[in-house]
Amino acid sequence: MSSGTAQRRDAVLGLRDCGADVMSESKTTAKRGLTVTAIAAEGVCGAVACGDCGIYQLCVLLGLQSGDLSLLEFIIRRKQTFRRGEVLYRMGDPLEYIYAIRGGSVKTYITTEDGRVQVTGFHIAGELLGLNAIENRRHECEARALETTSACAISIERFEQLARQQPAIQYEMLKIMSGEIRHHQDLLLLLGKRNAEERLAAYLLSLSRRFAKRRYSSTEFNLSMSRSDIGNYLGIAEETVCRLFTRFQEEGLITTRRRYIKLRDLERLKAIAHEPGRCTAAAVTLSSC
Repeated sequence: MSSGTAQRRDAVLGLRDCGADVMSESKTTAKRGLTVTAIAAEGVCGAVACGDCGIYQLCVLLGLQSGDLSLLEFIIRRKQTFRRGEVLYRMGDPLEYIYAIRGGSVKTYITTEDGRVQVTGFHIAGELLGLNAIENRRHECEARALETTSACAISIERFEQLARQQPAIQYEMLKIMSGEIRHHQDLLLLLGKRNAEERLAAYLLSLSRRFAKRRYSSTEFNLSMSRSDIGNYLGIAEETVCRLFTRFQEEGLITTRRRYIKLRDLERLKAIAHEPGRCTAAAVTLSSC
């Protein structure tokens, strides 16, 4: 098969996949009117629309809006689906792709030489995975799907080729990296200066903002991560996490049902987390653990 024929075949397949994705997004948008519990019951992993994805502006630069998908097809591999528990990449693997999560969620973690595990992040639809491997060209953590998860795989080699030719692409990557740095700064503050209840309140508010940014409900969502993983990430014991969830519910701050959670009083959660714009007079501060 000639190279020209192969390229045309790949372009057709890419366009076919793109059409399927658009149809999928339409169905997802229609289902967003349903409650979170109904969506969970249907087993829908909640694919994010392209416009709400973390690399949308990059895709625009690569021809998404103009209809010329040749550059986009050049760097983005077909959408991949990972089952719950499946590994996207392992610690030490060479960097080949950056992943843009379209639906589902992923946790990243490091396993030390003596077998201890440290959760380093939870990533939801619309967010990126693998950016921290660009410098050393190897992944420094493991990424595992927490539920059925779909992702676009971006070839780092091909992406860098285009970035060298188009400065606008480099600028968009700088903005994405800046957001990652800000997130990690917030995490350092969370772990270093706050007690257990403040950490959990801040974590729930952070999830709320991240879901809202992707146009999901900011007050009702599923916690795909376990209580143990949440505790590991926040640096508090699993028992403390369970106790705090119970107390938050008793105080009317949240409602939980298995992994479904509803944030019922954002202002009081902000007061506990000491976030700007919090309600101080009406807030009921819970005792420290």
